[in-house]
Amino acid sequence: MPLNPNKYIKSTRQLVADQILKPFQRFFNKEVASSILLITATIIALIWTNSTIGETYHRFWHTEVSLALGHFHISKTLVHWINDGFMSLFFFTVGLEIKREILVGELATPKKALLPVIAALGGMIVPGLIYAALNAGLPTISGWGVPVATDIAFALGAVAVFGRRLPVGLRIFLAAFAIADDLGAVVIIAIFYTKEIVWSYLIISLFLIFGLAVANFLWIRQTLIYAILGLAVWFFVLGSGVHPTIAGVIVSFFIPARGRYDTDNFLQNVKKITEKFECEEQSCGYSILLNQEHMDAVQALEMACHDVETPLQRLMHALHPWVALLILPFFALGNTGLTFHNIVFSELVSNPVIIGIIFGLVFGKPIGIMLFSYLSVKTGIASLPQEVRWSHIFGGAMLGGIGFTMSLFLADLSFSGPQMLNYARIAILTGSVLSAAIGMSYLGFICISAPDRE
Repeated sequence: MPLNPNKYIKSTRQLVADQILKPFQRFFNKEVASSILLITATIIALIWTNSTIGETYHRFWHTEVSLALGHFHISKTLVHWINDGFMSLFFFTVGLEIKREILVGELATPKKALLPVIAALGGMIVPGLIYAALNAGLPTISGWGVPVATDIAFALGAVAVFGRRLPVGLRIFLAAFAIADDLGAVVIIAIFYTKEIVWSYLIISLFLIFGLAVANFLWIRQTLIYAILGLAVWFFVLGSGVHPTIAGVIVSFFIPARGRYDTDNFLQNVKKITEKFECEEQSCGYSILLNQEHMDAVQALEMACHDVETPLQRLMHALHPWVALLILPFFALGNTGLTFHNIVFSELVSNPVIIGIIFGLVFGKPIGIMLFSYLSVKTGIASLPQEVRWSHIFGGAMLGGIGFTMSLFLADLSFSGPQMLNYARIAILTGSVLSAAIGMSYLGFICISAPDRE
């Protein structure tokens, strides 16, 4: 009995619709799971560094790990491999998400993009100014970039607690805002945290980037080509003195966002292929083992699915779980190990680094996000998402003060001394916890006072 092609086409259309309409939901779920692992990794790091075997923490993460191939040799500590190597993969996936949002997502049209982009701009300017004002004339002024970042995993994880009692538009706004914020952090790293440039390496990396552009222009879809060129770009950017995480974002922008053919052609091909499934009896059973034509049809279906899927989607689907569930928790484990043994607690309330970061995250973030969002809507430049009120935006703005991953990353670039880095970590953890607690309490009050959305 032949299979019903119309039924198969209908299910295929549903599958394609899911791929187009539900990427945000999958992205959101992975970020929520990542936030749980980040909390766990942070607790483990704090317990480890302040236990009787605390010295093993620093000894372990500062173990030298070398790669050698002939005369080529590169040696870094384990924590630097994570920060310079694996975090480049994190920034690569961030870049893929930014590109997808620009093409078909919440940043695809000026009206959609302007509100989260302007909000992110305000959420970076005001915290940076607060920190700079409190550290003006001091060597610690270099840490002004620490409170400008938002951790998307923790922010979305906090929103997830309320389920459907908050509008979907708030989740999308917060995700788009955090993505725009990440892009701003990348620009800050590239411009302000590059200390010395080796021009020969940088020129080579530019030629390799041009090679990526040519591959994209020629519609080359083999991800291996982009992987080889991308690794080469990362290596030469690393040697140039520019932070190598920038390479991850740059390479991501050249990953093709179109398949070999469109969905209409895909559906036509699937219809032709499914017509080959004809069986003499009522059920085909395990005909794949017996019927070569059926086996060929299955392989043709597999190839058709591969060709319609874009390299950008394929890489996002493959890498995002590794980044969210492994790389980021390992980053937190290796970078949040602050020790309380040598800290003079009476200095904490007066230390400008701590005050600047906490004030920047807890007060600067929501003030900047709300002020710039309000001005953009009132001037008609942007509009609020559907079903989202100003009270929702204010709650989301408070959650924007959860810096954590990106703030820890910028702190590592800002401070070389262990004491200042320790102070920065204390401030980041304190500011992020306060922002999460205040933001969730406020949104919880809104959910209780507003009608249930379930």
